[in-house]
Amino acid sequence: MDYISTRGSAPALDFQGVTLAGLAPDGGLFVPRQWPRFSPEEIASFTGLPYAELATQVMLPFVSGSLDEATLRDLCHRGYGRFAHEAVTPLRQFDQQHWLLELFHGPTLAFKDVALQLLGLLFETFLARSNDHLTIVGATSGDTGSAAIDAVAGRERVDVFMLHPKGRVSEVQRRQMTTVLAPNVYNIAIDGSFDDAQAMVKRMFGDTAMTGTYRISAVNSINWARLMAQVVYYFAAALQLGAPARKVAFSVPTGNFGDVFAGYVASKMGLPIERLIVATNVNDILHRALAQGDYSTGTVTPTDAPSMDIQVSSNFERLLFDLGGCDGSAMAEQMRAFEASKAMRLSHAQREGGAALFTSARVDAAETAEAMRWAADRCGELIDPHTAIGLHAARRAAIDSHVPVVTLATAHPAKFPDAVERATGMRPALPTRVGDLFEREERYVELPGEYEAVAAYVAEHATPSSA
Repeated sequence: MDYISTRGSAPALDFQGVTLAGLAPDGGLFVPRQWPRFSPEEIASFTGLPYAELATQVMLPFVSGSLDEATLRDLCHRGYGRFAHEAVTPLRQFDQQHWLLELFHGPTLAFKDVALQLLGLLFETFLARSNDHLTIVGATSGDTGSAAIDAVAGRERVDVFMLHPKGRVSEVQRRQMTTVLAPNVYNIAIDGSFDDAQAMVKRMFGDTAMTGTYRISAVNSINWARLMAQVVYYFAAALQLGAPARKVAFSVPTGNFGDVFAGYVASKMGLPIERLIVATNVNDILHRALAQGDYSTGTVTPTDAPSMDIQVSSNFERLLFDLGGCDGSAMAEQMRAFEASKAMRLSHAQREGGAALFTSARVDAAETAEAMRWAADRCGELIDPHTAIGLHAARRAAIDSHVPVVTLATAHPAKFPDAVERATGMRPALPTRVGDLFEREERYVELPGEYEAVAAYVAEHATPSSA
């Protein structure tokens, strides 16, 4: 399996190469040259497999040439062995049609653990082969940072620099990052938004002064390996609900588009998905793009769902590339125009292709709170604001009553206790495994929202590459 850039001019790489590279050198994102596809019979044969075994089978085509099946299986068993639930991503039932896929049983209580626990092991495996050192630079709107830090803290040959927007993540989210005191972990609070932080990370990948000295990689969902691991739980949920004989719909609270794009990949691989519901908060660029073809940025509005307070959704480029016929030069031109004007009209092919599988919804603060109350009062479930946005969109979507609708629960409610308590009157408690979070020492630096300041800090503390 080899991988090409969405912008067409970067060399193709194998799975090991794209995992260590993160972003393509032409500014694009890596995607497989072709989508592997399972037959209905092959999908049916996955029924009942433990999660690590299912993950091995689903991901095996993507790692061909870089990992053999036995090595991948070992990494999956190690990566998912730290989850607090035996099923890793268990399903819970709301009512006769609606289900909840709990993705928060990993060490940092968010769906990012499902991918990043594996990604940390992949980095370790591949770096040992080359005896090189990796500098991970990431931006987080809340959950990616803590999950990435947990996955690589204390590992040899890796440093991680994580940028978060100062004052725009929850206290639990911040402390899960800043209380990790391993010597290879550097937390940076910047004066700005998540989009500002993400733009700095992308700029660093194109900065030859940095890339010529340090081997820089990404843990955001721009890294293909992370997105690949997220495909697995779509298979896990659908198989439990009757796939491949029965179609399933999924509602996904979405900011950077990585989680829902993983569902698109599952569909391309043959999983019978009836619909993918893209649920946004009032920062609704993705809803406007899918519903009206208008992908234009505005001002970020802070909400109770900070991981979705985003105006530029990096992974959307992967979808536009695929729907546009995998034309790298056309995609590069479309993105150049967007980066210059902060506005883009989707092509006819992109709009029509998206409409075949995706629908979208914009959910405001009152609707988010109402969904949290419904889940608590009617179903005895406390859910976080991001999950509530997905649930509201799921319940509002026009999906045939015979089709199960699965809402992805992306974070434990205790990560957002104030918002949950305001909506439901109940304050969720942190699980005992992280119950001492507020007594732990914090360590982080505050930097201005300027690329030069961040690049200088990374250069001062990172370990140069030996390559």
